[in-house]
Amino acid sequence: MQENVLRGLWETTGFYHIEPGQIVMIGVGCLLIYLAIARKFEPLLLVPIGFGAVLSNVPVAGISGPEGLLGILYSAGVSTGVFPLLIFMGVGAHTDFGALIANPKTLLLGAAAQFGIFATLLGALAMNVIPGFDFSLADAAAIGIIGGADGPTAIFLASRLSPSLLGAIAVAAYSYMALVPIIQPPIMRLLTTREERMTAMEELRPVSRTERILFPFTILFAVVLLLPAAAPLIGMLVFGNLLRECGVVDRLARSVQNEVINAVTVFLGLAVGSKLNSEEFLNPETIGILSIGFVAFAIGTAAGVLMGKGMYLASGGRINPLIGAAGVSAVPMAARVVNKVGLEANPHNYLLMHAMGPNVAGVIGSAVAAGFLLSLLG
Repeated sequence: MQENVLRGLWETTGFYHIEPGQIVMIGVGCLLIYLAIARKFEPLLLVPIGFGAVLSNVPVAGISGPEGLLGILYSAGVSTGVFPLLIFMGVGAHTDFGALIANPKTLLLGAAAQFGIFATLLGALAMNVIPGFDFSLADAAAIGIIGGADGPTAIFLASRLSPSLLGAIAVAAYSYMALVPIIQPPIMRLLTTREERMTAMEELRPVSRTERILFPFTILFAVVLLLPAAAPLIGMLVFGNLLRECGVVDRLARSVQNEVINAVTVFLGLAVGSKLNSEEFLNPETIGILSIGFVAFAIGTAAGVLMGKGMYLASGGRINPLIGAAGVSAVPMAARVVNKVGLEANPHNYLLMHAMGPNVAGVIGSAVAAGFLLSLLG
C-alpha cells in the first residue's frame, strides 16, 4: 500500500514526465540567462526570455498552455500585437530624434539596412526546395522582417501574417537583437578600411524645440498617408516621442519611459520565452527561421555599411561609413556598437550621436517595410 502511494506520488512529479527535448530547452533558457548576467548581453530581454523558456519546459505544469500564466500573457499581449505597440511607444519616449533632424541624409542609411528584410523574404521562399519546409509568401514576409533587427515590429507583422510562426520569429528577432555586439563588428571591419573607420564627423547642428515637436507629425503624416497599415507602429513611436519633446507632460513621459515600458518588457519577455518549449521550438521550420534570421541581420548590417561607404565617397570623406551599420532597428544598441568600433580605430572619434540618426531611421524604415508587406499581403 505504501509502495503504491509512493509510486503514485513519484508519477506526479516533473522528474517522471520530463523528456529529453525539455531538458535541452531548459538548458537553452539557462544559457540565455547566463549570457545576460555574465556577459551583459541585453539582460532586460534575455533574463525574462530565458526564465520564460525554463518555466515553459517544466513538465505537467502547463504554464505555457492556453490557461497557464505565460499562455495568457502571450494571448493577451503578443498575439494581439498590443505589447509590441506599447514597446514602440516607450522607444519613442526614450529616443532623441535630434540627430536625424540635424542630418536627414542618414534616412538613406536606415533605408539601405532594410534590404535585409526583402533579401530574407526571398531566402525563406527559396528554402521551400528543402524537404520539410513549406513557407507561404505571407510566412516569408513575416520571417523577412527579422532582417530589420526590430523585435516589436517582427511580432506585430507575424501576428497579422503568420500567427503559427510567431513564436519562432519573435525568439529569432530578439535573440539577434541581443547579439548585436557580437554579430555586427566583424562585418563592419570586413567592409571598411582603417582609414574609413578613423573618419571624424563634424558636430551636428543644434535642433530647436519647434523642430523636435513638428518632426513626429511630419513622419506620421508622411508615412500614414502613404501606408495606413503602418499607422499603429509609427503612430505609437511618434506619440511616445511627442510626450518626450513637448515639455508639458513630463509625468506621462516619465511613466512611459519607466513604468510602462519596464512592465511590458517583463511580460513580453516571459511570453516570448513561453514559445521556447520543446514541442513548438524543436522542429525544422524553427531551426530554419533561426538560421535565415542570422543571415538576414548580417545582410542588413552589410547593406547599411555599403551605403555608408557610398556616402563617404560622395561627401569627400566627411561621413564615416561605420554609421551605416546603425541603420538596423536595434536602437540604441547598434549605435553603441558603431561608437565602440569607431573608438577602436580613433580614440577621439565619438560617433554615438551621428549613429543615432540612421538608428532612428532604421526603426522608422522597418515599420514602413512592415506596413508595405501588410498592405500587400494582409
